[in-house]
Amino acid sequence: MVKTVVTLMLALFLSSLHSWAKLTVVTELSPPNQTWANDQVGGVSTELVKAILDTAALEGEFYMYPWARALSIAKDKPNTLIYSMAKTPHREALFHWIGPVALFNLGFVTNQPPQKIHIKSLTDAKQYRLAVQRDDVAAQVLHKLGFEFIETADIQQSYHLLAANKVDLVVDDPRYIGAIAQAMKLPDNHFRYVLDIEPLSVRGYLAVSLATDPGLVVRLRNAYQQLIDTPLYRRALFE
Repeated sequence: MVKTVVTLMLALFLSSLHSWAKLTVVTELSPPNQTWANDQVGGVSTELVKAILDTAALEGEFYMYPWARALSIAKDKPNTLIYSMAKTPHREALFHWIGPVALFNLGFVTNQPPQKIHIKSLTDAKQYRLAVQRDDVAAQVLHKLGFEFIETADIQQSYHLLAANKVDLVVDDPRYIGAIAQAMKLPDNHFRYVLDIEPLSVRGYLAVSLATDPGLVVRLRNAYQQLIDTPLYRRALFE
């Protein structure tokens, strides 16, 4: 009897440890949604993800990587969260999806004046040099549309190529180009938004690796639902 009780207590203890295990949370640099300052991952989408974890009574260790590496880690490592990721048909079966934590309306950005870069259609844009992040949804969509481009590790590298005039265009949300310019210590108006890319109006999701404990996934989804009507949620998705 005593042995049975001890075994049961040990099982409950191990289960508790598993439930409270610290989760790995990976993302990429994408101001102002995901920022890096004072050796900490920040930004409005990060605040929402942290609120989801807090509401679920879970703890996360946040890491920032180039997007392709973050994606690889999230696919292969149990108990790993990733954000802000577009939910594409190719990715849908590779993760558990918690919910949107960002909204992106993407288009072409340049640092050149209108008389040098003049774009009224996607066809016009194909004549210019373009940089896109590796394994990003923009790379997938633009490849299908017949674009050729340089692949970069992250959005910061794409912008550095643009600032150095090694490419003519990058892809970003017009709300965020000022924050990127500030991070690069450039004038707020250094970059100019040129044209919407309609297929790239997308939501960025929080997702979880398939090998994650199903109980943790349920807790995260329930926590997400509790935050939908909060000011933080509205700020991350709609402002």
